Amino acid sequence: MNETEAREEPGNQWRFWISDYEAILGVTIVLLVIGTLNVFSSSFVIAGTSYNDPYFFIRKQFYNLGAGAVCFLIGYSIDYHHLVKCRKIGFGIVLALLIAVYFAGVEVNGAQRWLSIGGFQLQPAELAKPTAIFLEAFYISWRVQHGMQCKLLHNEIYMIAAMAALVQIEPDMGTAMIILGVPLLMLFCSNMKNSTKVKLFLGGLVAGGLLCVAQPYRLQRMRALLDPWMDAQGAGYQSVQSLQAIGSGGLLGMGMGTGISKYHYLPEAHTDFAFSIWCQEMGFVGALVVLLLFAALALYGVRIAVRAKDPLGQMLAFGMTMLLVVQASINLLMISGFAPVVGVPLPFISYGGTSLFVSLFVVGVVVNVGAVNAKKVKAAKSAPPKAQELVRPRLRRVK
Repeated sequence: MNETEAREEPGNQWRFWISDYEAILGVTIVLLVIGTLNVFSSSFVIAGTSYNDPYFFIRKQFYNLGAGAVCFLIGYSIDYHHLVKCRKIGFGIVLALLIAVYFAGVEVNGAQRWLSIGGFQLQPAELAKPTAIFLEAFYISWRVQHGMQCKLLHNEIYMIAAMAALVQIEPDMGTAMIILGVPLLMLFCSNMKNSTKVKLFLGGLVAGGLLCVAQPYRLQRMRALLDPWMDAQGAGYQSVQSLQAIGSGGLLGMGMGTGISKYHYLPEAHTDFAFSIWCQEMGFVGALVVLLLFAALALYGVRIAVRAKDPLGQMLAFGMTMLLVVQASINLLMISGFAPVVGVPLPFISYGGTSLFVSLFVVGVVVNVGAVNAKKVKAAKSAPPKAQELVRPRLRRVK
């Protein structure tokens, strides 16, 4: 079926795309346009005061977009069956980079999370996210293909836990929880025993609670979550400033570039709290547009996973989609005061090189799964029908 024929099918006349993976690509492009505009608007103040160049961050963002496009092409052009074969090599590289952070890492805001390579700051923790998805997707698909139930404890989950532990020590609890949490979500949605799923759910609640109170500053953030105005100049400062930025946007916002919270009121205005600036400048309507775009990203990503023809494609598409959705959910809950402040950026909207590379690579893998399976369906439909056996007609005897 060619593109013209597909659009002429009943129900397709009002669609902008003819496949789920085209929809994913279209939504991603719109999010990138919004993110690029927002990065410039939220960063030109701090860029001008810190670097004497208001275009400092947006210029780097364009470089990041170019490199991110290459990452997308890698994720899209290489068949996902071949990509997953490199999972152990990828794990070894990421593990080595995470260890190298402790010896040659760059410290920013009290956390040592970056490696400076040729003037570019690489965050290995971001690379651990898709690596964990590849490891867990292979394990689940292999068990399913061989007719065996998945187990909670296995070699791949130990490898993922090792990466999460190294990230946690940096410290970066938010990213560590994503690295381990999304593969566990994939496992929860697999053919694992229901009794084991209950244990996994309860164990996750207990472990999450312990991590939240393990450090004094985390306990302060949890208290600030209940009432950020109780310590508006301390632990609750970022939450208060974020809520004020969102609330001051009203229905239509102050206008692009005219928000006031980026004038050194809201910390990390172009990274973790970039969406707060977007809400202030574009209002409820602009915020709703972004929320609907992420909802569409989740919908079409899950559709690709459901329609995949093999367990590996199903788990990869589901895991990669959930990686984007979980990060977006954590960031949106954080800036709106429903979750403690953690260093989790909003995909495509927040400024960040490594985060953007990984997000575009993840989209490339999801599109890859959709495109490969669409080719399989097309090949099956175009295959010549099996030769029908000639049946000799039965003759009735004439009396």
